Amino acid sequence: MGPRVTLSPVGHVIALDVGGTGMKAALIAADGSLLHRARRATGREHGPDAVVEGILDFAADLHAHGAAHLGEKAAAAGIAVPGIVDEERGVAAYSANLGWRDVPLRDLLAERLGVPVALGHDVRAGGLAEGRIGAGRGTDRFLFVPLGTGIAGAIGIDGRVEAGAHGFAGEIGHIVVRPGGPPCPCGQRGCLERFASAAAVGRAWAEACGDPEADAAHCARAVESGDPRARAVWQEAVDALADGLVTALTLLDPRTLIIGGGLAEAGETLFAPLREAVRRRITFQKPPSIVPAALGDTAGCLGAGLLARDLLTASAASTASTMSTTSPASTTSRR
Repeated sequence: MGPRVTLSPVGHVIALDVGGTGMKAALIAADGSLLHRARRATGREHGPDAVVEGILDFAADLHAHGAAHLGEKAAAAGIAVPGIVDEERGVAAYSANLGWRDVPLRDLLAERLGVPVALGHDVRAGGLAEGRIGAGRGTDRFLFVPLGTGIAGAIGIDGRVEAGAHGFAGEIGHIVVRPGGPPCPCGQRGCLERFASAAAVGRAWAEACGDPEADAAHCARAVESGDPRARAVWQEAVDALADGLVTALTLLDPRTLIIGGGLAEAGETLFAPLREAVRRRITFQKPPSIVPAALGDTAGCLGAGLLARDLLTASAASTASTMSTTSPASTTSRR
């Protein structure tokens, strides 16, 4: 984890990013420096309840580490999880990867740790970090799109990320780009992530080259070496991605498109044809900057830390507002 997170001076926070196979965590100081980092397996093979217990234990160990080695307990905690997240209620509503339904994770963590807890969606947390301290720093409007096992998105507006009315905002992977195409687990056919995710490219290239072990990284290397089969697979993915992104930018008008995830690791092998494909498709729309994500797989963890810090900042502002309205001077002024 390279960049510092700009935070307000109120103690350190626990940041925890839960993935399908692994958890990444950090203790982040008030000045944004990373005081401690740790990783653990998610343990989903043991069942959804065991995953929850593993998260609670991991967070408790981080809390204890801060007390023992930093001389103070954490002031708050932030956790980012996959699936459908009700951030307002603090509930992990659904996660196919983890087997969760309506897990009150925020309250469970707050009870275990005894500190305020913020719960967020993993991609939106990653987008928050990319927007504030990563590739979108200083940008008022951005769209963060990680291309991994699937495709999701985070809509950045003036330093925050939009969750939508029901927590579904940014699900660009389920824009239908090829009507009647392959079925998607979401119930539609021809969704973007069936063509342009790292997993989709890996599957298509494995079939094209006859190697069941081949993946998207192998495809990218074959593209660079001039393999015509790889170029055909790659171009199909780029065209589908450009179609989805142009739909998104028509609706959202972002200033910057931040592309992350495994497929973005191909660098200009992806970005050069993608920029050209988007350029060919736009008409009245203003072309956005299309840039690679800067924070890699640490974005979700850093974003969880920002969620925790935002919680403290909001609490401090609320306390200050209450004190100002109940002070003697304020009371007198209202008479």
